[in-house]
Amino acid sequence: MRILYHHRIRSKDGQFVHLEEMIHALSALGHEIEVVGPRHVEDERFGADAGFVATLKRWLPGAAYETLELGYALTDYRRLASAILAFRPDVIYERYNLYFPSGIWARRRFRVPLLLEVNAPVYEERRRYGGIALPRLAQWSERHAWRGADLVLPVTEVLAGHVASAGVPRERIHVIPNGINETSFAGLPDREAAKRSLGLADRFVLGFVGFMREWHGLDRVLRFMKQQTRTDLHALFVGDGPDRARLERIAAELGLSSRLTITGVVERNAVPAVIAAFDVALQPAVVEYASPLKLFEYLFVGLPIVAPNSANIREVLSDGDNGLLFDPGNELSFHTVLGRLLADEDLRRRLASRATETVRLRDLTWAGNARRVTRLAESLAEGRTQTCAL
Repeated sequence: MRILYHHRIRSKDGQFVHLEEMIHALSALGHEIEVVGPRHVEDERFGADAGFVATLKRWLPGAAYETLELGYALTDYRRLASAILAFRPDVIYERYNLYFPSGIWARRRFRVPLLLEVNAPVYEERRRYGGIALPRLAQWSERHAWRGADLVLPVTEVLAGHVASAGVPRERIHVIPNGINETSFAGLPDREAAKRSLGLADRFVLGFVGFMREWHGLDRVLRFMKQQTRTDLHALFVGDGPDRARLERIAAELGLSSRLTITGVVERNAVPAVIAAFDVALQPAVVEYASPLKLFEYLFVGLPIVAPNSANIREVLSDGDNGLLFDPGNELSFHTVLGRLLADEDLRRRLASRATETVRLRDLTWAGNARRVTRLAESLAEGRTQTCAL
């Protein structure tokens, strides 16, 4: 098939990983892919922000910035229309963003079916953190996109509920979670070798991967370590973020500076070898509708996982089967669950085995996602062909 991949991603972060992996997986199935989106993001280093766009957002009044966002859709529509005329796609696959109706406009004008990948209810997300100056326009743009797509592909059932509540019929909603690239995680070093390469030989590693923000609750890990009599516990936080300085300060106050390693930004291709050093993988907090990339990586590597007992996490993890879940609003619950895991080697081994099986049995891979998207795209393209024939 000819698939036009449409997006507005400018930051090279987790959302770029999703984009890159889906394009690679769809191409591997033999599809021809044309990408329409901001230029040069592929050339940025991993972890880079949106550059000039981020600067505009910091300095412009909110209403002016949001007007520019919608204005970008007009420029984008012209590029998208040109690509459709030249490429003649069977379908458009779009990553949803707020103030980004150009894909829907193109779908209507050119009658090309559109699959809309939704990773967050962006209007609600930005409103919650004070990032919406034009609420009526923002909400309109979100509902316009969700309702106007032929199929909507949220990453969790929780998010599917948000989409349905906006008036999208359930039969047009298909949940496709994040996944794992098996090739990227092939040939990992064994755990002890991975630890030695990081200078963590003979340590019991509590690991986390991600962009560190205060709401992640990583300070809970440090307080847990302080309460333990074991001196071999070591926190390995892979990434960077605005909470780094606070975490380092807390570690110093607790006398744990030598037992905390924060790597800073790690290139994507180097992350698997670092995760291989984990004894226990941590998901200390989660956005309630998200499909965390790190969760699938932890599963594939075969790690015992500690995660919040929230609806979106329960879509992937079952307490006591392929992970241990704690009450997200109760730090004592986190300490109790993590302590139980540290004390029981057999439990860690069983959870790790089931974690690996989860990926295999449910095909939680980017290749699997590409196959699911292909089936949906083929059904849309076939319907379009039949309509044209009539």
